[in-house]
Amino acid sequence: MWSDTLLSAERTHLLRLALWGGSSALIGTVLIAAITMRRINARIVWHFAVQVLIWGGATLVFAAVTTGGLAMRDVSAATRLDRVTWFNAGLAVGIIAVGAVLSTIGWTTRKLGLVGAGLGIIVHGLALTVLHVTFLAVLARLV
Repeated sequence: MWSDTLLSAERTHLLRLALWGGSSALIGTVLIAAITMRRINARIVWHFAVQVLIWGGATLVFAAVTTGGLAMRDVSAATRLDRVTWFNAGLAVGIIAVGAVLSTIGWTTRKLGLVGAGLGIIVHGLALTVLHVTFLAVLARLV
């Protein structure tokens, strides 16, 4: 009975990941196009846009590939899903830390491209953390 609810929750989570990845990639593309067309020298924005585009595209591909393998889960598979989601949330926090380190190094060495890249990584890591923790809250009620 709860397996169909879990499948629906997992499908919703992957849809949210796909929406975030797609919108992130779109925003990155628009920023890159605007900077290129106007011939603006904005290193922070350029590197931010590149990171947002790359991470958004990777998230979109991950969500699309994972959606193809969705199926009803038994208790042990639901437990594995819970553990993998915790792992993914931890990775997202690690992504935030990497972005913070890059931004700090860029700021202290006055390399603005590194600051922009770090900020793009931080934004994507924060979004992934929120999405995974939201899904974990749903899993806690089901598993």
